[in-house]
Amino acid sequence: MSPTTSETLTDWLSYIERLHPHTIEMGLARVREVYQRLAIEFAMPVITVGGTNGKGSTCAMLESILMRAGYRVGLYTSPHLIRFNERARLCGEIVADDALTDSFALVEAARGDIQLTYFEFTTLAVLKLFADAGLDAVILEVGLGGRLDAVNLVDADVAIVTSIDIDHTDYLGDTREQIGFEKAGIFRTGRTAICGDPRPPQSLIDHAMEIGTDLWLFGRDFNYSGDKQQWNFAGRGQRRSSLGYPSLRGANQLLNASAALAALEALRNRLPVGAQEVRTGLVMVELPGRFQVLPGRPSVILDVAHNPHAAATLAQNLDNMGFHAYTYAVFGALHDKDIDGVIAQLRDRIDHWCVTDLPLPRAATALQLKEKLLAAGLGPQSVADKDKSIEIFATPADAYANALSRAGENDRIAVFGSFLTVAGVIAAREAGKSRKSSD
Repeated sequence: MSPTTSETLTDWLSYIERLHPHTIEMGLARVREVYQRLAIEFAMPVITVGGTNGKGSTCAMLESILMRAGYRVGLYTSPHLIRFNERARLCGEIVADDALTDSFALVEAARGDIQLTYFEFTTLAVLKLFADAGLDAVILEVGLGGRLDAVNLVDADVAIVTSIDIDHTDYLGDTREQIGFEKAGIFRTGRTAICGDPRPPQSLIDHAMEIGTDLWLFGRDFNYSGDKQQWNFAGRGQRRSSLGYPSLRGANQLLNASAALAALEALRNRLPVGAQEVRTGLVMVELPGRFQVLPGRPSVILDVAHNPHAAATLAQNLDNMGFHAYTYAVFGALHDKDIDGVIAQLRDRIDHWCVTDLPLPRAATALQLKEKLLAAGLGPQSVADKDKSIEIFATPADAYANALSRAGENDRIAVFGSFLTVAGVIAAREAGKSRKSSD
């Protein structure tokens, strides 16, 4: 029995999880049929954002700038950290439970006997919600790949591919050329296609040209320059000077910001944005879990880096932080990720590894992570070696508590890997704050 509109969001999500035997089933035929039955149409400009890394940051910058310009904006991202509602934002606010359950009920009524995965079902619900909300602009983060992702049902006015690297090889291929073709699947004939990767695969360029897009490449059609104080953007016909750095920290944020500004240049006749709105939007943007440095001592860094490309960026960002006596890692990962590649990028930055199980069948166990670290030659070199360690834990909260108990005020704790790792630590910190406030 399907839930009714009076059922809770938790009931609906539990029901949706059971609808399909697989978490992922590539292909758009089933979900397109339901999309058409729902008569989803977007009268406002739509921007889709795909890529291996940098999608969330780019989406957040676009939302922040457009909202400062006074536009009503819908933003869809995935996955969430703590609450499902985080995936859908209307005018900067997460969507309420009842709005989601009402939209779930519409999808349930429209699908008939068509099986949908959790992501497909919930994506359709959010798309229907946004299409009917009277918005000025919609920003959609692509979930996995591009060509066969449910978000790709929408013919976006501007499609951005932020970066291309090796990830999700079981579904997308194991080379940048194969993955680039899949990412380029979000481009549309006669519309703007933006690639923010400085080294785009030829497959992406070839596909964009073959289908007749208006292709914007970083370094050719747009770029940035700057110093330690400010930076400048240059597009095809628009320049943005004396910009403050985005509040999102990290080495690649100017690439992401440049792609976002290129998209806004392409849409400037429909969504004009002033210089001050761009400056304020970049300075005020927020996105939890992307090289998020928490206040206090020891320093705590939250980063959902879960593939080698993202781990390399995290390593560079850690290097830029300055001296810390010891670095503790709280690390949990899914077993289908390139865990060895992630470890290789960070091996020289981590002294003490606190590896954790995660509450998902796809997760690597803490013991498996420890075995990979030992195989990479990490960990204490002798019983007397107190400067290196590898410990295993049942939950991210336990791993974080251990790291916090051992770290000194001049040390730092890097929480990274799966979204579930970061979410577990965020939840533990919030629970700790609640206990303190009730005492």
